[in-house]
Amino acid sequence: MDIKKLVRKNILELKPYTSARDIYEGDGILLDANENSFGSTFTEIEGLNLNRYPDPHQNDLRKIVSEYLSVSKENLFFGVGSDEIIDLLIRIFCEPGKDNVIIPEPTYGMYKVASDVNNVAVNDVLLTDDFQIDFGEIEKVYNSNTKIIFLCSPNNPTGNLLSKKDVAALCEKYNSIIVVDEAYIDFSLDGNLLEELKKYNNLVILRTFSKAWGLAGVRLGYCIADKEIIDVLFKVKAPYNINTLTRYALAKAFMNSNVKDEYIRSIIKERERLKNQLETLNGVEKVFNSDANFLLIKCRQPKEVQKKLMDKGIIVRDRSSQPKLEGCLRISVGSQEENDLLWDAIKKIL
Repeated sequence: MDIKKLVRKNILELKPYTSARDIYEGDGILLDANENSFGSTFTEIEGLNLNRYPDPHQNDLRKIVSEYLSVSKENLFFGVGSDEIIDLLIRIFCEPGKDNVIIPEPTYGMYKVASDVNNVAVNDVLLTDDFQIDFGEIEKVYNSNTKIIFLCSPNNPTGNLLSKKDVAALCEKYNSIIVVDEAYIDFSLDGNLLEELKKYNNLVILRTFSKAWGLAGVRLGYCIADKEIIDVLFKVKAPYNINTLTRYALAKAFMNSNVKDEYIRSIIKERERLKNQLETLNGVEKVFNSDANFLLIKCRQPKEVQKKLMDKGIIVRDRSSQPKLEGCLRISVGSQEENDLLWDAIKKIL
C-alpha cells in the first residue's frame, strides 16, 4: 500500500519545525537553544540535566523498547499517552470536514473524541454479539474517504481479544490505516499483532505504560508501525513532546521489568478469582471472559449497584449506556485486599 496517498496533502508538504537539538545532539557548550546554562531549580534527582531540552528523536526510549520487543527502533514512536498518538494519526491522515473514520462499538471512547475535536466524521458500527469485527457492518459504511479504522484488542470495555485473522483481513481488504490499540495486551496469554506488522504497512499498533507497567501517572504511550508512518509522526509532533523526567522514569521501570511480570501474574490470578466469585451471585447475569485487567459484568440495576458501591467507597464504571452493554458494569482488578472488600460489598448488594 502507498502510505503517502493516504496522508493529507498539506502534511506531505509541511516543513516541520527544526529545534536546536534536531541540528545538534550531543555534549559541548550548548549556546543554541536559549536554555538556562546555570542549572535547574529542581535538583532532587542527580544526573538529570533538566535545564536542557530532551532529545526530540526519542532515541533513548526507542533503544530501550526496541531491544525489549525485538523490533527496529525505526518502527517506534512515543507520545504523551496513547491519546496523543491517536490525535496525531487523525491529523495526519484525515482532512477535516471531508474524511471519516470507522469505530466498531462498544469500545474506548477516545477514538471518537479525538475525531470530533478534529472535525472528522465518525462512522459507528457495531461489533458482533460476541464483540468481534462485523465485516458486513463495516462494508455498509466504508467509502473512499475512510482513512482510519480504529480497533481495540483486548477491547475496552468488553475485555476480549479480537481475532488476528479478522484484523489481517481488514489490513488486506481496505486502503486505510488500521489502528489496533493493545493497551491491555500484557494481560493476555496470546493475541498480540507484532508479527502482522511485517506483512501490512497500513497496520499501526498502539501500546501504553499505564497498565501492566504501573506508570499511568507518567503519561507515556507508543506505537509500532511501518517506518513511513513513523517518519510522518515525527514530522508533525511537538518538538519535545516527551520530557526528561518521563524518560528517566521509563528507564528505571525497565530495570524492574521482573516486577512488571509479577504484577501481571498477580492481576491475572486475582482476575480469575474475582470472576469465579462474581459468577456465584444470583444478581449477576453474566461475567464476560477477559484478557485484560478488568471484568465486565451484566447485572440487575447497574446504576443502583454502582451507587451503593460508591457509598462504601468502592468505585466501578457504569457502561450500561454503551451499545450492546445494557446492564453492564466494568470492574478493574484490584489488589487481593481491594477485591476482598469489593466482594464483601457486592454480594450484600446483589
